[in-house]
Amino acid sequence: MIREKYGNLFEMYERITAENPYDVPMRIYPAMHYTMGGLWVDYNLMSTITGLFVIGEAKFSDHGANRLGASALMQGLADGYFILPYTLSGYLATAKLGQVSIDSPVFQKSESQHADRVKQFLSIKGKRTVDSIHQELGKLMWNNCGIIRSERGLQHALEQIPGIRKEFWRNVNVLGSEVEINQALEKAGRVADFLELAELVCFDALERAESCGCHFRKEFQTPDGEAHRDDEHFCYVSAWEYTGEGRRPVLRKELLEFEYVTPSQRSYK
Repeated sequence: MIREKYGNLFEMYERITAENPYDVPMRIYPAMHYTMGGLWVDYNLMSTITGLFVIGEAKFSDHGANRLGASALMQGLADGYFILPYTLSGYLATAKLGQVSIDSPVFQKSESQHADRVKQFLSIKGKRTVDSIHQELGKLMWNNCGIIRSERGLQHALEQIPGIRKEFWRNVNVLGSEVEINQALEKAGRVADFLELAELVCFDALERAESCGCHFRKEFQTPDGEAHRDDEHFCYVSAWEYTGEGRRPVLRKELLEFEYVTPSQRSYK
């Protein structure tokens, strides 16, 4: 029965790992989605910014409770293969695209800020690699803001992240230069962003005092160990507003209204 239903999956797994999954337990484990949902789009996959299309997990989810890894992959494939080729080409055929100038003050400011950050990365010349700090941050998030999290763990993560950020900007070592393809420099930019995102995710996880979807808080569960949701107090999208470097973001609540299908308690048992 297993071979008939999952034979192709088992075959792919064996090709990748050189292990027969019928004989050896498969080396898989649950993985969390740190952020879920995404940007609002219309039926053509265009966001609220004219001409900006969003696909895959970057936009809001289509598949409801069946929120599994393969479903997320299929969302990107469906968007990319079956929707975007028609909607994007349709937009390009009808839209009047004007000249784009790099003389705009906004562009000049953004370009200058980017150049300053690149110079800062390359000038630190510390003793730690970008990967080592990335791994330290990842381990902290895995242990304290993973599939199962608690108020105590989230508070601990929020206490530790500023220290990791300080260590990054004081002691990271980015090899190479800015005039060539530089993967170390690219990683540095991404990890700098990860530090900000990690802190934001912990703020959000701590604020939402319920268990819902992939967000499972130890303090909020049913007697049989299932997620206990609180739609009376948390039926909204958390939209955090950036208030500047070093400042705590501000929570803007976008209320959710359901007319036909209402949220319900989910059980995996």
